[in-house]
Amino acid sequence: MSVVIIGAGPAGIQAAIHAARAKVQVTMIGRTADSAMYGAHIENYFGVPGKADGTEILKVGLTQALRSGAVHMDENVTAMERSGDEFAISTESGLTVNAKAVILASGVSRRKLNVPGEKELFGKGVSYCAVCDCNFYKGRRVAIIGDESEAAAAAELMTGYAAAVFWITAAPKASGRMISNAESAGAKIIGESLVEIKGDGKVSGIRLSGGSYLDVDGVFIELGARSSSDLAMDVGIIPDADGTVRTDDGCRTSVDGVFACGDMTGRPWQIAKAVGQGAVAGLNAAAYVRGE
Repeated sequence: MSVVIIGAGPAGIQAAIHAARAKVQVTMIGRTADSAMYGAHIENYFGVPGKADGTEILKVGLTQALRSGAVHMDENVTAMERSGDEFAISTESGLTVNAKAVILASGVSRRKLNVPGEKELFGKGVSYCAVCDCNFYKGRRVAIIGDESEAAAAAELMTGYAAAVFWITAAPKASGRMISNAESAGAKIIGESLVEIKGDGKVSGIRLSGGSYLDVDGVFIELGARSSSDLAMDVGIIPDADGTVRTDDGCRTSVDGVFACGDMTGRPWQIAKAVGQGAVAGLNAAAYVRGE
């Protein structure tokens, strides 16, 4: 039986190292480039003098995980569900990976566009979670903003609720399968960027980079992969209002077989904490798989 780790940042990589060294099958799914550590300078981490390159640390850590026996899939997770005493994890390339235990380690932060109207209309038509708010837009016109798998999945999802779905993406990075699924479901892809969200008290439309204006009732900003808090809800874990997930001191969540570590468990958002929790989660997930 195996452990699947969702996320390839410091928490996920450390979990992979410890779980793999505990002699269980380990598959880590995620892109190191999506980690907040990627491209950052690190200067307050034990054993690292001066400023260190976060990207290089991730690269070294990933190599360690692979040498320990972990397998890395450089893609995003789109869904997770429980089937009996196992979990089925779906990826953007259409693969399904089964696991006895899952470690959520992809963080909770919501990336923002920082365009005019975004902050002012948040909660008044601007949302960062299509899965959370889809029911509010039945029969409405909505725009999905983003280039990656989260946006593609949101566009496909919203076709089941909204009267019209516009996926705004100047440079789509989602897999061809996910793009095709969104189009087949009825989403209209517009190859431009969002520059402004308009509305007086609630969203009424968006202005695009080409100068055109589009009437919409809702704007879903989905800029990356599905976060760990989104995936947690797939198996019945309810995150707190800030998107964090509660765990015990063994990094166990409220669902047997699901562990969480790193930023998604709350502050402090520091590498030291992420790595420490990753070690705990990796060891305990491995023990769970072995029935200990």
